[in-house]
Amino acid sequence: MIIKNLLWSLTIISMTACVTPTPSTTENSKPNIVFILADDLGYGDVSSFNENSKIQTPNIDQLAQQGVRFTDAHTSSAVCTPTRYGILTGRYNWRSTLKKGVLNGYSEALIPRERETVASFLQKNGYQTGCIGKWHLGWTWNSIEKGNNSVDFSKKITGGPTTLGFDYFYGFCGSLDMPPYVWVENDAPTMVPTKTTVREKGQDFWREGLTSDDFDHELVLNNIADKAKTFIHTRANKEKPFFLYLPLSAPHTPILPTPGFQGKSGLENPYADFVLMVDHIVGEISQQLEEEQITNNTILFFTSDNGCSPMANFEQLATKGHNPSYVFRGTKADIFEGGHRVPYIVQFPNKIKPAISNQMVCTTDLFATVADLLGIAYGDNVAEDSFSLLPALKIESGKPVREAIVHHSINGMFAIRKGEWKLALCPGSGGWSYPRPGKDDEVLKQLPQVQLYNLKNDIEEQSNLQAEHPEIVKEYRDLLSDYIEKGRSTAGSPQTNDGPGKWPQLNWLDE
Repeated sequence: MIIKNLLWSLTIISMTACVTPTPSTTENSKPNIVFILADDLGYGDVSSFNENSKIQTPNIDQLAQQGVRFTDAHTSSAVCTPTRYGILTGRYNWRSTLKKGVLNGYSEALIPRERETVASFLQKNGYQTGCIGKWHLGWTWNSIEKGNNSVDFSKKITGGPTTLGFDYFYGFCGSLDMPPYVWVENDAPTMVPTKTTVREKGQDFWREGLTSDDFDHELVLNNIADKAKTFIHTRANKEKPFFLYLPLSAPHTPILPTPGFQGKSGLENPYADFVLMVDHIVGEISQQLEEEQITNNTILFFTSDNGCSPMANFEQLATKGHNPSYVFRGTKADIFEGGHRVPYIVQFPNKIKPAISNQMVCTTDLFATVADLLGIAYGDNVAEDSFSLLPALKIESGKPVREAIVHHSINGMFAIRKGEWKLALCPGSGGWSYPRPGKDDEVLKQLPQVQLYNLKNDIEEQSNLQAEHPEIVKEYRDLLSDYIEKGRSTAGSPQTNDGPGKWPQLNWLDE
């Protein structure tokens, strides 16, 4: 039975947790920072977030038991590229030149070199920085100006992670189902691709494209984990602390659990097995920190880049009693909660006491949080939509970290949440669920052009109350307009959004 008020009745477990310096976090010993980002993992796929989960995730659950588990955390977008932009820049993704959709494996860089990232900020402040895994923010392949088929993979890339503050990078450019399938270490492809591979349909789908001999789709997740453990080992207990941004490739398509995990979930669905593999990798990273004896001086974040993809086969999982979206409506890509509400955990042993927090937080908040943790300020033109989570981690009061949070769907539609109310500035899902733009347009024409939900009473977003509360619609739309026009949602001088000043999804600004 769905308990509609569940997320609003959760109480704070601890009222005394704090983040204070100890002998291991003095001025001469800044904490290491690890940010693990799962790919398309649903809120309901983590058993510590879903009491009815048929997938048990003991390693992620252990992080939740030892840290702060946020029940009301959100990505800045309901899809991959935009969320990653927000994590690294502390800025809402729709302020970039990408107003909808995602990049592909041959796309140019989305983040300009002059834009400060959390990596460049930490690099300037004494950190060794590394990114290992799925980049999906674009870079320039050599000779790409002549076309995708003219790329010279024997030459270095430009505009990649090493130009944005990362001392070390190992990964690939797009998603695991987007060509080219080529590893890049720092700025150099590790091998020139000489063959073409494809999986045309099914959960193990990937698009046809050039593939290097050292790129095996099934082994990508393990390769990422091995490189991450090596990075931790070589940088542990050094004079400089480290920041590791670890964007995993799973459980995004192609859904390819290795033989040891195939059938392990008992749900007769490779997606569920793949989630267990992700959980295992999280355990390996935690174990590496333990082996290096640096767990107590490492703040570890774990989350997902958006909700679960329909490729998980929700219908089949439902027959087993499992829902990757938990009690929420929608999936990856949607403006509904299932598109952008994600599991979010912060662990910092001996500094943060275990707790459950119902504070509303966003993946853009990493930047301000680490800056606050280190006590280092940054300029007005940096991290314009990032709020420090330290007050929420301290669990000292009920004061909200954020006034509001802005949501964004794959087709560029907006929603804004403040308190118990959520206003969506579109008539349907804005993504892939029914009613879907481009597929259910006749239905959409019959619906109100905005949606207003009271999430305290209607967490499933079933009852649109826009007609009953026009004053809330106006208040929330005005607040969203203010955030857009000021170029920021934090305090500070107004900034400018990238790209056109207006775009189709903002038509209400002209009213």
